[in-house]
Amino acid sequence: MRTSNQIHSESSILILIDLQGRLMPAIDQGESVLDQCIRSAKIAQLLGIPIIGTEQSPKSLGSNIESIKSFCSQTISKGHFNACADGLTAAIPTNRQQCILMGCEAHVCLMQTALKLIDEGYDVSIVVDGVGSRRALDKQIALDRLSTAGARLITGEMLGFEWLKSAQNPAFKEALALLKE
Repeated sequence: MRTSNQIHSESSILILIDLQGRLMPAIDQGESVLDQCIRSAKIAQLLGIPIIGTEQSPKSLGSNIESIKSFCSQTISKGHFNACADGLTAAIPTNRQQCILMGCEAHVCLMQTALKLIDEGYDVSIVVDGVGSRRALDKQIALDRLSTAGARLITGEMLGFEWLKSAQNPAFKEALALLKE
């Protein structure tokens, strides 16, 4: 349930879903997805926004890519596709109601996690250029379904500028350089 039409850095948490070494090479446009996730994580870090990662069956699929792991204050190892079933909601600080989701696969773990967060009353945004699936059609249908379910669809650039609010933000110049990459 949306608390506001606007996204605020003070109430946001970035959740990076299953950006795992063995999975990413199979993702359609996986390198672009990963680049956007890293860019958004860098901006979140500049602004003091907490970042949580998840890993699906890491014994089979391996860990998250090191560049992703380094941003996460916590990484949840999960067996369910929906990360909430393995402790994600308990890991979200109580003052963070706006969940920003990025990662893979859009139509499986990311979608099931987002739908559960929406059911639990969180304000959910999906960074469309930071999510991926093995097949483009699966990603598109997942985004359609998430939008219908109440998730906000945004781009990484939209998110960065919305978190910053203005050019007077002390992190503006550093974040702007990242947004222009």
